[in-house]
Amino acid sequence: MLQHSVLRICQFLLLALCIFASEDFDWTKNERGSFQYGTFPSGFSWGAGSSAYQTEGAWDKDGKGKSIWDVFSHKRGKIHLNDTGDSSCEGYYKIKDDIALMKDMKLNHYLFSISWPRILPSGIKNDYINDKGIEHYNNLINMLLENRITPIVTLYHWDQSQVLEEKYGGWQNSSMVNFFNDFANLCFERFGNRVKYWITFNNPWSVAVEGYETGEHAPGLKMRGTGAYNAAHNIIMAHAKVWHTYDAKWRNKQKGMVGISLSADWGEPVDITNQRDIEAAERYVQFYLGWFATPLFHGDYPQIMKDYIGRKSAQQGLSSSRLPTFSPQEKSYVRGTCDFLGISHFTTRYITQKNFPSNRGSSYFTDRDLAELVDPQWPDPGSEWLYSVPWGFRRLLSFVKTQYGDPVIYVTGNGVSEKMICTELCDDWRMQYLRDYINEMLKAVKDGVNVKGYTAWSLLDKFEWDEGYSERFGLYYVDFGSKNKPRYPKASVQYYKRIISSNGFPNQREIESWKRKALETCTSSNQLLAADPLIRHMEMVTEIVVPTVCTLCILLSAVFIMFLLRTRI
Repeated sequence: MLQHSVLRICQFLLLALCIFASEDFDWTKNERGSFQYGTFPSGFSWGAGSSAYQTEGAWDKDGKGKSIWDVFSHKRGKIHLNDTGDSSCEGYYKIKDDIALMKDMKLNHYLFSISWPRILPSGIKNDYINDKGIEHYNNLINMLLENRITPIVTLYHWDQSQVLEEKYGGWQNSSMVNFFNDFANLCFERFGNRVKYWITFNNPWSVAVEGYETGEHAPGLKMRGTGAYNAAHNIIMAHAKVWHTYDAKWRNKQKGMVGISLSADWGEPVDITNQRDIEAAERYVQFYLGWFATPLFHGDYPQIMKDYIGRKSAQQGLSSSRLPTFSPQEKSYVRGTCDFLGISHFTTRYITQKNFPSNRGSSYFTDRDLAELVDPQWPDPGSEWLYSVPWGFRRLLSFVKTQYGDPVIYVTGNGVSEKMICTELCDDWRMQYLRDYINEMLKAVKDGVNVKGYTAWSLLDKFEWDEGYSERFGLYYVDFGSKNKPRYPKASVQYYKRIISSNGFPNQREIESWKRKALETCTSSNQLLAADPLIRHMEMVTEIVVPTVCTLCILLSAVFIMFLLRTRI
């Protein structure tokens, strides 16, 4: 017990030293230099990611309970073309096949999530543990390790049990803290002897804002001005409790790490010489990333959030802020509960000041008093929100270093989608995106940012939440129209594979050849994939036309026989 206390004191002293040593972020300095050749440090980890609901399918098989996404996606009008994740990539049945893809790419790690209701159908440990669910993830983890691929496991990637939503109101209820801790503790108990990297939550910003403010995501609630803040508060407390549980019960035995994955777009001032734009850009980042990171590293919400939401709440006649508060004990409890910080990043916005009067109603978005802008020259090959702005990635990583005391960082998601009706495996825009963004990460590492690994998002095309299957982020194309959901490599597979084998960008001549060679390999794959719909059409024609022709032949034969009989008579 004494040893544990000493370790905790040393940890907080180290955190304090890091905070003291950190510098202020320079908003006026934006270096957009040329491409930088070089390699990452030895031991840098390269991987790809996925999540349970987006890829597993088997939504009601082997004892799995309903998730909020099962219910939400089954409601008409909630998802593009009323798609669901019922079958998705059928990843539940294709572990061996998918790991073979990872092995061929020579991935160092694979980031995936555990479906809470697949293990605990009601979400509550004391109700029932589903052994089939435990068996599935045991098989996945064991097979990854057999192939020398490190599992990085997310405990919550949005598919909470529907029972917890109906009975308790989901993340609006502080009871979720204990329910989630019980689930996490079970995972540590069953898988922790092999899993050394745990992520409590993936992108809690989306859980809070899109689940409880805009209603675009499950559970689809529109509790403007309060729902997102309450959900986020309970999520932060749940993360901290799980970290403390691991620290007290499992760390000495299992020697693992517990972190969180925060999604953050970068916000750049429209005019870096204008103080109001700089302040607006900082609010954008603090309301996005700082909302969750600042409590975990410094023990409280960003001061700018407390000031703005508190002032607007008072102007609306409320006796207290709509942003919940941490007690002194809670501040101490949540501070320092991050062994590593996962950063998921895709795009950037220009930010400027814009005032929203308090009498127009309250919402997370109007609380920030800012406007988001994009440069029309930024490439946007896929999702309407995703523009390719590589330099924003380096800026974000530098911000994290200066704000949070130089933490260990794993990039837990970075990639680009395509949105096209036709099949296209020669994804040159994705290769360009990977090249440019990974190079900006290399520059950040050379700047001294402590990035230890990179996760391409995503391994496979998959169910993209409210966009259904209309957007594709995968390195591998999945034919969702085929029952077996076959996978086909896009050109970016070969390109990313070469980045991994070179551990970066060794020299100009070699890099220029990567794209050419990758496009050569995808042409034959394109021809194979283009033939598949024709083959399925031929099968359909065979199933429909051949029996029809046979039936017609029998009828004609019968008519002919009757004609002969009548002639003889």
